Amino acid sequence: MNEKVIKRSSLFGSGSFYKKALAIAVPIMLQQLIQSMVSLIDNFMVSGLGDICMSGVNVAGQVLFIFLVYVNTICMSGGIFLTQFFGAKDKEGMKQSFKFKLIMGLSAAIPYILVCLVFPRQVLSLMLIGNKDKALILVEAVKYIRIMFFMGIPMTISVCIASSLRDMGRVKTPLVITIVATLTNTLFNWLLIYGNLGLPKLGVEGAAIATVIARLVELTLFLLVYVRTKPEFAVKPSEIRRIDGGLFKNILKKGSLVLFSEMVWVISETIMTALYNGRGGADVVSGMSSSFAIANLFFVAFGGIYSATGVIIGKTLGEGELERARREKTWLLSGAAVMGVVMTFVGLATTLVIPVVFGRLSDSAISICRGMVILMSFFMPVWVFMNAQQAISRAGGDTEMGAYTDATITIFIMIPMVFALAIFTKIGPVMMYLYIKFLDIVKIIIFQFWLKKERWLKNLTEKTENKPDDNEEKAIGEIPEDAGIEG
Repeated sequence: MNEKVIKRSSLFGSGSFYKKALAIAVPIMLQQLIQSMVSLIDNFMVSGLGDICMSGVNVAGQVLFIFLVYVNTICMSGGIFLTQFFGAKDKEGMKQSFKFKLIMGLSAAIPYILVCLVFPRQVLSLMLIGNKDKALILVEAVKYIRIMFFMGIPMTISVCIASSLRDMGRVKTPLVITIVATLTNTLFNWLLIYGNLGLPKLGVEGAAIATVIARLVELTLFLLVYVRTKPEFAVKPSEIRRIDGGLFKNILKKGSLVLFSEMVWVISETIMTALYNGRGGADVVSGMSSSFAIANLFFVAFGGIYSATGVIIGKTLGEGELERARREKTWLLSGAAVMGVVMTFVGLATTLVIPVVFGRLSDSAISICRGMVILMSFFMPVWVFMNAQQAISRAGGDTEMGAYTDATITIFIMIPMVFALAIFTKIGPVMMYLYIKFLDIVKIIIFQFWLKKERWLKNLTEKTENKPDDNEEKAIGEIPEDAGIEG
């Protein structure tokens, strides 16, 4: 058996390979861990203002969450190409990919600004149908979101720069800037929410101002890095309008499927959360929401695995090393399986934090929180592996896997199933969540068969170079299907 066959049949790569992967994944995981911990601190600070204020901030936060998912998806779409152009050492392609992120991201800020300034009450009231405290909550939510309008454009630009640096494997700079920004946010929350050190006590508005200040600090730091280091994707303001229409069309075609998949996920999670919360009183609402706040501490594995997998596979494909990409795919999936098992134990360990962090909740709420955290911990191997599968597929431009498989199962099976459980059974929210998430096991099996078709095994830098649209499936470097696998 020759060396190539041995390498192809190996489930795990070398120590140096995983060291390279962890060098990308760990800083991203640390960045997200810091954000999650600061989010917990923020929740504590705002909760001291009472249930109405806390509810107002959380309702407004749903709008911010949807906007952030949208911008991140745009950057994810552009990143598919930017990473491969980086591997091909094609600076112009990298610049065009960055322009796509910037232009499409800033265009997404328009509806966000309209919601914040023009239609805040109308949009936010849709999330409070049937709530007895709706009027009081809306007052606080509108106060908060009218100020949060100011962070739309700064956050979009920061995410575009940060994601592009990560697409190149430069993950330490975004980590450092995130640390500075989150510490700034925490400091000004302490100063402005309660009026410490002689500053005015602004309550919910103080929390919003603190977030805006932190985002402006973050943008300033990213712009300094952008101007001083001049990364390969950097463009001058006068160059932004000079776009490659063919490449933009190709990125948009791939990105539209990613966006569809991600938005289906966001909407389905919103629907399911509403149904879970309908299984009881305030204890269910607080117990479920607090469980996800704790789970965010180990959900950091998703971003790390996804980014590391995408960067490594995308760069290899961009270099035209298709056989090496095959081997790295297997190594990364095996590594993701191991990481998932490790994160199960990390998740179980976080249950020790629950009585400390949420000790003021009712016994019922704490019980629900603990049950959910334990359940989500045991699903970590499935979810981490699924993230790696999605990253491999999208790194090669195969965005159809998530759009067709994931979204189809969610729309036609998962959502009807959760409605059926809510209407025809009396089971609690934790058991509902368990039954629904069993479908994720079906997804990873389908994903695995899909990846074996090797539709992801493409060099997109060659594919987009002087190729007419009607010949897209005959790209240089594409392997025929008979040649032969997020988070």
